Amino acid sequence: MLSFFKSGSKPGPGWGARLKAGLARTRKVLNTDITELFSGGAIDEAFFEELESTLLLADVGVSATAYLLGELRSAVKRNGLRERQQLKNTLHDALVELLKPVAIPLNVNTHKPFIIMLAGVNGAGKTTSIGKLAKYYQAQGKSILLAAGDTFRAAAREQLQAWGARNNVAVIAQQSGDAAAVIFDAITAAKARGIDIVLCDTAGRLPTQLHLMEEISKVKRVIAKAVPGAPHEVLLVLDANTGQNALNQVKAFNDALGVTGLVLTKLDGTAKGGVIAAIARAHTVPVRFIGVGEAIDDLQPFSAEEFVDALLG
Repeated sequence: MLSFFKSGSKPGPGWGARLKAGLARTRKVLNTDITELFSGGAIDEAFFEELESTLLLADVGVSATAYLLGELRSAVKRNGLRERQQLKNTLHDALVELLKPVAIPLNVNTHKPFIIMLAGVNGAGKTTSIGKLAKYYQAQGKSILLAAGDTFRAAAREQLQAWGARNNVAVIAQQSGDAAAVIFDAITAAKARGIDIVLCDTAGRLPTQLHLMEEISKVKRVIAKAVPGAPHEVLLVLDANTGQNALNQVKAFNDALGVTGLVLTKLDGTAKGGVIAAIARAHTVPVRFIGVGEAIDDLQPFSAEEFVDALLG
């Protein structure tokens, strides 16, 4: 469960190479068809129909696909293009422009402690992401405290505690009890110890479980009582394998919590990496981090240019 936290492991390849490798399944869906589509021939309606099918297959979504096709059609008219190969760079640039508005880095230097609340459905990779985020910010010289607010799942608490023990990160946890109380205690401890960042885990929720969504809303209210204006970031962790269902999760959790950032995990385990484009088209919530593997450094800030280069390159 915590194999990626083992010390002494050899450093892997750079982020760009890992991102490209992680997106291999999506790239296979896109590039196999796109390379053939853009290799030659005239730009005609059949071309746009095939490209539409390819983008939808990679879970780019109906709205984002329509936007991208519209950009390509405009480029054809504007520049008098006739050959398909002339459009590949246009697709690249249009995709970058679509993703840029949500590629906003998270600034954790505005408050101390900076309190991050994480939410998401069970199995999205929320607790593991907390461990990776903690290591990421530790590498930047930040002091971290973890709040084991998933009091419904013993494994989540144990996972955080094991990570904290191995990496000298304090974990505030209770064997059972109220999640809000655990997180309140953690914030109180962070203030007393001068901690830079508090990462607050919460129990997994399905958007349809309204009474449970209300409980997580209570956690947010308690955080605000502990520190006015907090949490300073509400991160929703999404499993890329869920495809278009991720859009429903963003809406439901945003309605309940006011989500301020997204973490998209498991992009390496799916051919649906295009869902980021669907999310960017449907919502204005920033994508803060993406994950493409199980290693501790396989969760990194989202960059539109890097992502599109890895996806289409």
